[in-house]
Amino acid sequence: MPTVDFAVEDGIAHIRLNRPERLNAVAAVLVDDFLTALDAAARSDARVVVLSGNGRAFCAGHDLKEPTPAGDSRTRLDRLQDVTRRLRGLRQPVIAAVHGYAIGAGAEFALGCDLILAAEDAVFAFPEVSLGLSVTGAASRLLPLLVGPLKAKELLLLGERFDGRKAAELGMVNAAVPAEQLRAEALSWAKRIAEHPPAAAAMAKRVLDTPIDVEPALELEVSHALITETSAAVAASTEAFRSRT
Repeated sequence: MPTVDFAVEDGIAHIRLNRPERLNAVAAVLVDDFLTALDAAARSDARVVVLSGNGRAFCAGHDLKEPTPAGDSRTRLDRLQDVTRRLRGLRQPVIAAVHGYAIGAGAEFALGCDLILAAEDAVFAFPEVSLGLSVTGAASRLLPLLVGPLKAKELLLLGERFDGRKAAELGMVNAAVPAEQLRAEALSWAKRIAEHPPAAAAMAKRVLDTPIDVEPALELEVSHALITETSAAVAASTEAFRSRT
């Protein structure tokens, strides 16, 4: 079964992370399937993309119960960063519809989108520092742009969880809505965008993104990840997570 579902309906491409038994946590296969879905969206005639997660969560971050894949870590990390590159590089606007957990890489997937709608009770967090890890997905560039440098440092250094309402107050998401209304609201936004001339929407996305150069941030994040992933702190936090019952 694919770990990411893809479909196009009425001009809207739907991409749904699909590891519900693991709260859509990130594993190598999910990254591969995610990139495949993004490529399919790029080739499609869809005018807008909606990104969501199946089951109880949007994405609970990296699956620390998965063994670290063998081989060149830089290749694996670059491939993860490609998710952000593809999200931002799509001609179509991308709406993230976030429910349940959006932790670490999950929150970073949302940050890579053009618009973010969150359930009021969604749970966001950037726990990387507490685990001895580094952020990815250009969060080091995008998060300060959205919430300001001081608040971004607070979110990263404390690593505390906060809900969709707080995310909206911070300006990290466009709006927070009751969980039962999230899907309908995301579709309403998507339909409104799909009614616009697609070339105009694509140009608006491009012109607004032009001043935001995430590539240096992505490269620095990979460099930091290569340092942290072999540290004693990461080994200890990973072992503690895997030993949970």
